[in-house]
Amino acid sequence: MKCTVNGELRELPDQTTVEGLVELLGLGGAVCAAEVDQKIVPRRERSETVLLDGQTVEIVTLVGGG
Repeated sequence: MKCTVNGELRELPDQTTVEGLVELLGLGGAVCAAEVDQKIVPRRERSETVLLDGQTVEIVTLVGGG
């Protein structure tokens, strides 16, 4: 299936969850926020939120600095 992830079209395995995508991006241990089609996905729901073909996903990590 194809989803737009952070503005880039990506091919993802079928049945990929938001949590699975975070892992695929190498952000498993990072503090991050996830949004699917402009709706925030709470951390507790990431493992059960299955992505669908054509959805738009934004994953945002926190960056320290001043």
